[in-house]
Amino acid sequence: MNRMKFFIDQHGCAKNQVDGELIISLLKKQDWEQTFEPAEADLIVVNSCGFIESAKTESINAVMSARQMYPKAKILLAGCLAERYAKDLKDDLLEADGFFGNGDLSQIYKVIEPLMKDERPVLVPEQKGVCCGDRNLLLSFKGTAFVKITEGCNNRCSFCAIPIIRGNLRSRKATEIIEEIKDLVSKGVYEINLIGQDLAAYGTGAEDDCFGDGRTFLPNGTPGSEVGESPSTLGESGLARLIRMISQIEGTFAVRLLYIHPDHFNEDILPLMKVDSRFLHYFDIPFQNGDDAIIKAMNRVGSAQKYKALIAKIRETFPDAAIRTTFMAGFPGETEESFENTKAFLRETATDWSGCFSYSKEDDTPAYSFKKQVPHKTAERRATELVEIQAQITRERLKARVGIETDILIEEVLSQSEENPDEGLAIGRAWFQAPEVDGSVVVRYDRSSDSEKNAVQSGRLVRVKIISSGDVDLNGDFVCDSPLNEKISKSDAISFAQEI
Repeated sequence: MNRMKFFIDQHGCAKNQVDGELIISLLKKQDWEQTFEPAEADLIVVNSCGFIESAKTESINAVMSARQMYPKAKILLAGCLAERYAKDLKDDLLEADGFFGNGDLSQIYKVIEPLMKDERPVLVPEQKGVCCGDRNLLLSFKGTAFVKITEGCNNRCSFCAIPIIRGNLRSRKATEIIEEIKDLVSKGVYEINLIGQDLAAYGTGAEDDCFGDGRTFLPNGTPGSEVGESPSTLGESGLARLIRMISQIEGTFAVRLLYIHPDHFNEDILPLMKVDSRFLHYFDIPFQNGDDAIIKAMNRVGSAQKYKALIAKIRETFPDAAIRTTFMAGFPGETEESFENTKAFLRETATDWSGCFSYSKEDDTPAYSFKKQVPHKTAERRATELVEIQAQITRERLKARVGIETDILIEEVLSQSEENPDEGLAIGRAWFQAPEVDGSVVVRYDRSSDSEKNAVQSGRLVRVKIISSGDVDLNGDFVCDSPLNEKISKSDAISFAQEI
């Protein structure tokens, strides 16, 4: 008897990607077969994003498109959009056959069975704990993985719907995270990207007990709580304690920290990262704005000056640091003067990368009802200006990388150069480029050389000399196979969707 087949249509952020990978494993355990051809699927799972308006529209369009193109398939809307609007969408989005939130992914079987019986189930499990489990297929390029350490958020930025969608902050136990990293490293994953809505708040959730000694408190107070001191005898933040434990893992791998809220950045992580070179000098800190009045209206306690001081501290510790951020243009009450302050902030801080987008008015957030809403066209114009400023800064920051030799994690091996059949081309990333969001390095190598051809493979590291830079990407020449490859575990226990 042929097994039923499913196809997953993935949307949204890295946290949603981890959820998608868990859904794949759960369905396979229920004897479903995954297909990468939607036309073959009995079930299409749209793992949606519901963060901002454009993402919602994209996910809804994905459902409607799937219904039109694959009329015989059952369509399940899962993920953040289903979590947030399942009951409304059941009546309005008739193209979907079922709806499943992201609070407890292990309950997906409760939706699949009635869905396949032509019912239209809606299940939005309680937001509790952090979903985790086996992930034998990763939706990333070979050699890299995301590890979720927290779920939800307590920061309550006035524009943000994440607490509405994902709930209050919950953190995984440190030993559980360590075991997952050990497992991934043993299976040949080199780059570990730690993710959460705010890594800085790790261990500070109301019910968190990550280290067996109760809730961890930040030096300047945990969001949503009274100011307190950490119960740890070391007086360290939860993130620093986790980093200390990761440092004790043996093996050759790299760790990247993604998304640390600037208002309570854990400065105690810096000396730990300096001691262990496996922690990449990459910092993702979403400042959102450079005007103090707007920062306050966003329900943040920092200031432009404090944020500048933080960047100076990081660069003092790591002169080569790569810093990514995000900026929001057109927040309610933003005047031309306050926007000029944000532009000045961006120019002065000169972050390597930033995402610049216009404010999205989100249901049930405090900012939704704020007065002095900025016209959409004005917000779009300002966002475009920020993009242009960042583009100029990025070009200059990339020029400073020209001439260096560095290891590149190869993602894709392309066909040979049209101008020179013996010249091979591949795309990879350096340590200062995070997956999906930053630029790449185009690697040139000699295809007539067996040693170079064998070295330049997806998931492997190669030493490359950067020879030129562009707007977002770099170009480099193959130097040699990285000696780290011999120390990286080799295993076929994990598959990578980008290779299939």
